[in-house]
Amino acid sequence: MSKHGKRYQAVLEKIDRERLYEPREALALVKETASARFDETVEVAVRLGVDPRHADQMVRGSLVLPHGTGKQVRVLVFAKGEHAKVAEEAGADFVGVEELAEKIQQGWLDFDVAIATPDVMRVVGRLGRILGPRGLMPNPKAGTVTFDVARAIREFKAGRVEFRVDKGGIIHLPIGKVSFSTDQLLENFYTLIEALLRAKPAAARGQYLRSITVSSTMGPGIKINPQKVARPRE
Repeated sequence: MSKHGKRYQAVLEKIDRERLYEPREALALVKETASARFDETVEVAVRLGVDPRHADQMVRGSLVLPHGTGKQVRVLVFAKGEHAKVAEEAGADFVGVEELAEKIQQGWLDFDVAIATPDVMRVVGRLGRILGPRGLMPNPKAGTVTFDVARAIREFKAGRVEFRVDKGGIIHLPIGKVSFSTDQLLENFYTLIEALLRAKPAAARGQYLRSITVSSTMGPGIKINPQKVARPRE
């Protein structure tokens, strides 16, 4: 089993692994303890009190992070005719139908988000086995199957992200970069938590937000008190 280096061990000394931090303090610590030579992503992992094996306890959706993720998002749009023209004008990185489907079937996946108009889902549906496991399959509930492609493109470019609980009941999501200010990370964090609370299934029982951990790409996890994640009232 590999051991962490001296830099990582020095970072750990700044963190109380047993303590549940408040959001602002935890995010400030993430910034302070990020030690990589690149702009690390700040990630949140939330363990929910749901059993995703039951359809009525599935948690998924999307939200627009007020300050984006800090990542340049490559958007692919399955559309034809006038909708394809609109998608190109709105800044989509890749637009098409059959030719894109063929490239994907051949193993090409150099994009971050896939959007489709409803009239081409017959073609896109064939890609389910490839796109589904990677979280790239267009879905009406996530807002990625729509005729309003211009709006969808703008939102994803501006910081819209999708979330879906995994089989362990956990949601992983980026909320920015360590170069963001603590206030920017905090606002993105609160926006995520509020979206998860809105998506709470009626069938969920007991404590919904079981645990919350934030970390940078190369940094250790810092635990946040799930009882203290409400946005402060001004």
